[in-house]
Amino acid sequence: MTDALKALADHCGIADAYHDIWGVNHPTATYTRQALLAAMHFPPARVADDPAGLLAELPAGEPAPFLPPDAPRRCHAPAAIQAGKRLWGLTVQLYGVRSQRNWGIGDFTDLRHLVELTAAAGGDVVGLNPLHALFPDNPAHISPYSPSHRGFLNVLYIDVTAVPEFFTCDAAKRRVASADFSARLQALRDKPVVDYVGVAHCKFEILRELFESFLAASGARQDEFAAWRAAQGKALESHARFEALQAHFRAQDKNVWGWPAWPAQYHDPDAPAVAAFAKKHTKAVTWHAWLQWLADTQLAAVAARVRELGMAIGLYRDLAVGASPGGSEVWSWQSIFALDANTGAPPDDLNLLGQDWGLPPFVPHRLRETDYAPFIAILRANMRHAGALRIDHVMGLARLFWVPRDVPATDGAYVAYPFEDMLGIVAQESMNANCLVIGEDLGTVPVGFRERLFDAGVLSYHPLMFERYPDGQFRLPADMPPQALVAAGTHDLPTLAGFWHGIDFDVRTQLKLFPSEEMRQRLITERDWDRGRLLWALERETLLPEGVSKEPATLPELTPAVTAAIHAYLARSPAQLMVVQPEDIFGIGEQINVPGTLEHQHPNWQRKLPLPIEDWATTDGFQHVVAAVRSGR
Repeated sequence: MTDALKALADHCGIADAYHDIWGVNHPTATYTRQALLAAMHFPPARVADDPAGLLAELPAGEPAPFLPPDAPRRCHAPAAIQAGKRLWGLTVQLYGVRSQRNWGIGDFTDLRHLVELTAAAGGDVVGLNPLHALFPDNPAHISPYSPSHRGFLNVLYIDVTAVPEFFTCDAAKRRVASADFSARLQALRDKPVVDYVGVAHCKFEILRELFESFLAASGARQDEFAAWRAAQGKALESHARFEALQAHFRAQDKNVWGWPAWPAQYHDPDAPAVAAFAKKHTKAVTWHAWLQWLADTQLAAVAARVRELGMAIGLYRDLAVGASPGGSEVWSWQSIFALDANTGAPPDDLNLLGQDWGLPPFVPHRLRETDYAPFIAILRANMRHAGALRIDHVMGLARLFWVPRDVPATDGAYVAYPFEDMLGIVAQESMNANCLVIGEDLGTVPVGFRERLFDAGVLSYHPLMFERYPDGQFRLPADMPPQALVAAGTHDLPTLAGFWHGIDFDVRTQLKLFPSEEMRQRLITERDWDRGRLLWALERETLLPEGVSKEPATLPELTPAVTAAIHAYLARSPAQLMVVQPEDIFGIGEQINVPGTLEHQHPNWQRKLPLPIEDWATTDGFQHVVAAVRSGR
């Protein structure tokens, strides 16, 4: 490696090395530096032959701060939190919510009912999985953390029967009421997992009817749509064009997975071929814009209901760390993304080869050259209609682990981002939107990172299973941090019942996900200890239910009383926010998502909750957990 190549890589934020969790130093290889610089849109030949010349063409020195000195330095804090209140609420996977009326997937009307249920129970927040736009042409692409575009909404969450055109479209009403369609809907409701393809077929069949009805009319509704569409500007038009193009080409070839598989003349969003397509297929483009309008207006109605109920926070949305390489967001901003690299993670105990998440990262200097326009747009879109925003893998504000295409993740490298600029932008947008910010800061973080987030008013993320003292004992509630969100778990961790029964280990064993039998046995032994540690922690807080001892062997089943006691334990913490998963309330053992698996291996992002939302409030489990939380909050 030449000194010039290292200097160019240093200038672009590529780290010299990383340390894995075992303390082993991994120097950044020359080919990794070259591959990552090429992914940053530098010509590969010049990276190899003339890195000094490339460096000379770049601005010297540190760039000036993006924000003015008087810009907000702290994120918004709701008045209730400023007054010292400790808030709580539910956190749900919206797709998995059952109801007596939905079409086999939770929808925005179910979300309104969740808001009302939570408020009636004394809660102030409803947390959600990412609501990002996926791929309507391919509803089998289901991960909310691999979206087409983070700035738009998943249109499968539209409640078709709440669309105003439904009430005036006799053909649609007759179709929905017909025996065969009713049977299809009931079959979708009865399935234990979401049948995304079946749901999409039903919803789009009726929405098409409603769209035709909408186009045939004129009046206030049409004027409202036109005004909304104009207000969204180029971003919406680009997304709608993408959706129309992707549907067009996939109809011709089901292997067309995204824009890189389109004919080359359509790769540039501003290309004449794209404009010509949009002109020729005006109706198709309008259809996709109309769907986004429906989704946005229904989500806005939920936010309005939050305000009516006086909830201190309301909707708590989730921002994924990246977007699918074949989707609308990357197509629209492809010059800002590193198309030949993915975000990932270094090796750890359960991923000895590291991780490649398949999500292209922003190129730091290209992002700065746009005055952070894509980043700001994504923040604004996700703070819209929300009182709080969780930023997944918030360490990405400071650095991301990049893995070059077709290279093992062990050979990746960290790339630095303009942290102060990006954190300042988060604070400014948070204040503008009156939106609390939670940073998912689990895992390895840079030195001083959490302290800087604290200074900026970002809440840290504290699942119970990671709240430990150095000796492995669970942290007492009083020792948990105030500026934090606490929870029993997350979508990537076992549920309480799964933890207690070791169901997560059974799944990992079946899927051969343990790197070695030695590690599997070690983790099983540690889990045995953790059950005892948890019961001991409850006893220290005098929360052990009557008749329950500190010996895990005497508790073969995790009872509702113990589940409620665990939530009472968390509720006693000074943490400003606490969220409760219905999976824990209802004793579900299966995990929402098993990291490192695909949908054909495990039903990630598909499981439904066991009870319709109409029945939640009357169950003993819900009542006991709510009472336990309220006793400590």
